[in-house]
Amino acid sequence: MRLASSFLNYARAWLPGRTTVDARERLRAMGGAALGLLITALLCRWLAGVLGHNAVWLIAPLGASAVLVFAVPASPLAQPWSVIGGNTLSALVGIACANWIPDPALAAAVAVGGAIGLMFAARCLHPPGGAAALLAVLTHTTHFSSAFFPAFTNSLLLVLAGVAYNSLTGRRYPHVQVARPPAADARFSQADIDAVLARYNQVLDISRDDLESLIQQTELESYKRRLGTLHCADIMSAQPISVEFGTPLQEAWALMHERRIKALPVTDRTRRVVGIVTQADFFRQLDLQHHEGIAGKLRDLIRATRTVMSNKPEVVGQIMTRQVRVASADRPVVELVPLFSEGGHHHIPIIDSEKRLTGMITQSDFVRALYRAVRPEM
Repeated sequence: MRLASSFLNYARAWLPGRTTVDARERLRAMGGAALGLLITALLCRWLAGVLGHNAVWLIAPLGASAVLVFAVPASPLAQPWSVIGGNTLSALVGIACANWIPDPALAAAVAVGGAIGLMFAARCLHPPGGAAALLAVLTHTTHFSSAFFPAFTNSLLLVLAGVAYNSLTGRRYPHVQVARPPAADARFSQADIDAVLARYNQVLDISRDDLESLIQQTELESYKRRLGTLHCADIMSAQPISVEFGTPLQEAWALMHERRIKALPVTDRTRRVVGIVTQADFFRQLDLQHHEGIAGKLRDLIRATRTVMSNKPEVVGQIMTRQVRVASADRPVVELVPLFSEGGHHHIPIIDSEKRLTGMITQSDFVRALYRAVRPEM
């Protein structure tokens, strides 16, 4: 039984995995490959007539290149330099082997191996390049000009068709890696991904930025599954302490100190949020270039001025942050993940259906909710 089970597991490893693209994407790839090859073939056939070129004007490996360019345009193996450089340099290697190695079998082996090595060195690894090198040996192509026409010309025209078609159909091509600044609270960095890829030490048919994006989206999907139907009303601190625009600074600071909180929502008389005041807003009013006497500077700031005129802020409305991010009480908690993890938010006021303040969610509330959500599976 154990032998049979092992054999079945081994046999399953030979079966292809299910594709995750829908019929529309399949038709998009099919149409693009057909159109791209048609344009390339027509132009190269015309060019062959103009140049008086009686030999091959379309190489077979271009069919494999079309699969990559139009079906997997995000692949590092399908990028313009990979296609053009991979096919052209590999053709040169194949032609050289056809000229210098008499035995076709040995020439074929050396051509494909040498093409892979050259593509690695030139950073243009492209699977059809191996076929281009092999084709040059099998057809005993000895003229190095064949690497320019048809190999280079075919590849260039196919890439240009790919740029136009993929862009028109909503696919980024060339698929340039986007350098994103690391978030302050990011769970992993680009250096972490690089370290894992270095240990993996194999060619991946996916760019690093796509890999990073997929990991982040997978984490978000996991949070959605674990948090389920949890809403902001379920984890918020209800009836939070708030202040108004005209609340004196001394009163607001005393509330934050007594209740051990770092932020106070600012509301109008109808309890609608007009801003938020944090400890950072207070310290922003101080001269922090000189650290001496900060406590005294803070006391001077919050102390009420007894005269009619004042050269410093006196009430909360003068120092509060006016652009404040709020969330409704019935909003799913999982939608707050980007706000806390990447948006730099620490406190989010929660409003009811009438847009009145009804609660407050802090980073601590959010982390506690995540912990409770994942704890059953730990």
